[in-house]
Amino acid sequence: MLFALTETQEMIRETARRFAREHLAPGAIRRDEFEEFPAEPLRELAKLGFMGMMVPEQWGGIGLDTVSYILAMEEIARVDASVAVIMSVHNSLACGGLYAAGTESLKSKYLRELSSGRALGAFALSEPEAGSDAANQHTTAVRDGDSYVLNGMKSWTTSGANADVIIVMAATDRAKGTKGISAFLVEKGTPGLSVAKKEKKMGIRSSDTVALAFSDCRIPITNRLGEEGEGFKFAMRILEAGRVGIAAQAVGIAQASLDASIKYARERKAFGKTLGEFQAIQLKLAEMATGVEAARLLMFHAASLKDQGRPFGKEASMAKLFASRTAVANALEAIQIHGGYGYVQEFQVERYLRDAKVTEIYEGTSEIQQLIIARSLLK
Repeated sequence: MLFALTETQEMIRETARRFAREHLAPGAIRRDEFEEFPAEPLRELAKLGFMGMMVPEQWGGIGLDTVSYILAMEEIARVDASVAVIMSVHNSLACGGLYAAGTESLKSKYLRELSSGRALGAFALSEPEAGSDAANQHTTAVRDGDSYVLNGMKSWTTSGANADVIIVMAATDRAKGTKGISAFLVEKGTPGLSVAKKEKKMGIRSSDTVALAFSDCRIPITNRLGEEGEGFKFAMRILEAGRVGIAAQAVGIAQASLDASIKYARERKAFGKTLGEFQAIQLKLAEMATGVEAARLLMFHAASLKDQGRPFGKEASMAKLFASRTAVANALEAIQIHGGYGYVQEFQVERYLRDAKVTEIYEGTSEIQQLIIARSLLK
């Protein structure tokens, strides 16, 4: 570890590592195979305070810094990336979004429930025609007296089928483009809100990803986050923080791939020697380990800047871009090192690859991260 940690941060990391080993590892293969939502592990995570890590204690969280959060995220993702992404969206986007833009009344009503883990949060921005082009919002929110009426469709909503509270982006004035998008909080069970489709996915299979339909879904005006027209700016700001969490998820997968490869290289014998005695395998392990350390340092740098209250958007994009690439590369090498065993479920590295790929896609594709980085450099 090249980054100095405080005693509290070390304790958080060790707690998360032990939890992942004892509570997540035994059922990870089963949950992946059967797309089983990890309800019980999430309840146990909540008991540790890990579902409201960065929320101040006055709102039910444990008030930790971003570095502590990403340490926990990495350890959870190292064992089960599905649980990690649920934890990431809940902490960074749902709790973080509500804390940043919610009124005192909304925080009192919802944030304590979310940060304690008694309620689960989701974030709905993407649409069938608004992926990387997130400003192209077709979901509308029309003011009607003391309410807004939402109509439209949201895609790729992590935890959408299980969430109790969803932050939703919708156009209040499409003619104004990004300045005509607003953010709203919608409760599960609100008439007019329904799950339209659950996606069948390549990876992170125990985390539900769904399409949400809004049909004359009426919510009180008090459920708007911030002022009208501030939703897009709000979403981009929250996603910056989210990308640090996804970088941590990717680092966890990359580390898991390296761990499995080292273990296999020490145990597996071929031609009278262990695989680790062959230089070809040693070179692979060296590249994998270097990638993990570099990605981890980029992740820590972005998190540290955030904790200092300094701009961190470029650094968050760099961390996500590099860490997600490293996760995919390490998972591929892990499969190659394992040979035929790498292709079967029992050895888990095939799951690492399936889980790793989406880190290059969600919360901003690698190409979007490159654009963010380049534009920051050219300012």
